Amino acid sequence: MTDYLVVLAVTVTGILLVVAAAGARRVLAPHDPQPRKLTTYESGVDPVGAGWSQGAVRYVIFALLYVVFAVDVVYLFPWALVLRSEIGAASLVEMAIFLGVILVGLGHVWRRGLLRWV
Repeated sequence: MTDYLVVLAVTVTGILLVVAAAGARRVLAPHDPQPRKLTTYESGVDPVGAGWSQGAVRYVIFALLYVVFAVDVVYLFPWALVLRSEIGAASLVEMAIFLGVILVGLGHVWRRGLLRWV
């Protein structure tokens, strides 16, 4: 039962720290609302015109491809660290299949021209 008390104490301490930080911010932070401070701010550019504009989808696709391949590479690091020790042939075959799938995906993306920035 003492294990649960430790978890409860850590949870309560965490909640109290968050409440104390929020309270300190409210007390110590300056509060001076002005119309200029309350306007919309986007990348240092003042909002002009309509609120809707069409953007290029290519940048979003490029970002998603980066995330997909970065996550795949994250799986390679633990495997490379274990490679120093004795690993079986099954692990090498599984990693070859994994890398093959990544290379097929990369080839498909390259063939469709999604890696061109312009």
